[in-house]
Amino acid sequence: MKVAAIQMVSGISLDANLSAARALLDQAARAGAELAVLPEYFCFMGHQDADKLLLAETPGLGTVQDFLSDAARDLKLWVVGGTLPMATEDPLHAANASLVYDPRGKCVSRYDKIHLFRYDNGREAYDEAHVLQAGETPTAFDLPSKSGQAWTVGQSVCYDLRFAELYRLLAAEILLVPSAFTYTTGQAHWEVLLRARAIENQAYVIASAQGGKHENGRRTWGHTMVIDPWGEVMALQAEGPGVVLAELDMERLQSVRTQLPALQHRRL
Repeated sequence: MKVAAIQMVSGISLDANLSAARALLDQAARAGAELAVLPEYFCFMGHQDADKLLLAETPGLGTVQDFLSDAARDLKLWVVGGTLPMATEDPLHAANASLVYDPRGKCVSRYDKIHLFRYDNGREAYDEAHVLQAGETPTAFDLPSKSGQAWTVGQSVCYDLRFAELYRLLAAEILLVPSAFTYTTGQAHWEVLLRARAIENQAYVIASAQGGKHENGRRTWGHTMVIDPWGEVMALQAEGPGVVLAELDMERLQSVRTQLPALQHRRL
């Protein structure tokens, strides 16, 4: 199954971001991808965290959800909408939600980011909990490919990558990591964590990232990549908007799990 990991450098204009995302999804579809994964915050990177609250949508109603549904249906793609802000019962906090649409344009899965990022090195500081409400439920969905193979796909978002226990619970064959890693933390840890999650779970990892200098002054690490179950980087783009393509092979995954049956050897 061919997949596309999409890298963006999203700005402060919702319309411009959606236009850029559609062009990249079109490119992925033309290349033969069956699954396309957008990055975290693909639709909006505001001047400040609270700006997300202005765009928070309710389930089944909103510009971004309509965009994702239309794109999936028009292009006959499985589309993972990176993340978008979804309204909660608390008007001061939104959920950072990753929605999945099937080729009919139906939303078949929603995952709310469980782990909220906080970082302060004295020069740059982030605290997502100021405006985001943490999710509680590990989420996976089934994806039947055109070849007839059924893949179990586990969802996660960005900072979740640092919590290995989440991926054990997902027990998936494909792990999704739409992200907006900071340049500082990404340079230090992004690739090694992604490869570790692939190796220890003997799964493919699709890591779609924000990658570049944004209108709001923030710089993200990028390095969108797809990694195989042996931990090898199959395809990568360092910076700037683009589509990273790779072919996932179920036989390759099963071969890795058979030759080194580490998942069967777990004792704790």
